[in-house]
Amino acid sequence: MRVLSRLFRRLLLDKLAAAHAAGELQFFGNHVQLADAKAFAAYLAPLRQSDWVVYSKRPFGGPQEVLRYLARYTHRVAISNRRLIACNDKGVTFKWKDYRVEGPERYKLMTLATDEFIRRFLMHVLPAGFHRIRYYGLLASGRRAHNIARARNLLTPPIIPVDAIKAMAANAAEPQTTKHSCPCCGGRMIIIERFKRGATPRYRPSPPTPAIRIDTS
Repeated sequence: MRVLSRLFRRLLLDKLAAAHAAGELQFFGNHVQLADAKAFAAYLAPLRQSDWVVYSKRPFGGPQEVLRYLARYTHRVAISNRRLIACNDKGVTFKWKDYRVEGPERYKLMTLATDEFIRRFLMHVLPAGFHRIRYYGLLASGRRAHNIARARNLLTPPIIPVDAIKAMAANAAEPQTTKHSCPCCGGRMIIIERFKRGATPRYRPSPPTPAIRIDTS
């Protein structure tokens, strides 16, 4: 870490000195005097003696993860190299995909004049200050792994034990009786007879039990 700190300090201060000598730095307000070469060198002198703190740690996914991350911003801007077939006096020949056609015939060749190919290519280059966003929403880099695992968990049906499946199959084979509740007490009502509209029921309820009255007068 100390070697990296000293290396970064030397490179940064040398770049500042070179930029000052080339007239690429401007100073305003209380720092106008730093436009003088000797004043600027005296200003940087203490910085060459102080210890710089450089924060650096190993990547979690290893060097391959770093290359994969950087490749999103350095390659695949508009067209990959494997799609470029030829470049000569006739123009630039490359592969393109016709999504209206299914099968291998959808891959076709196109030849454009060099200036026309450059014009179309530059249409995919973002203006200064803009950044290309490849992943957003559920696939945003910050929560991508968690969201994908959560989605797979929600889409996976629960595993039902074999005994529970057999019990459900046995219950399905049995005739299901409709439950009727009494509108007064809420208890279960038992069906004793079914008859069509207008027909006379054959079932006769038992006569009510006479009430016993005792007169003590």
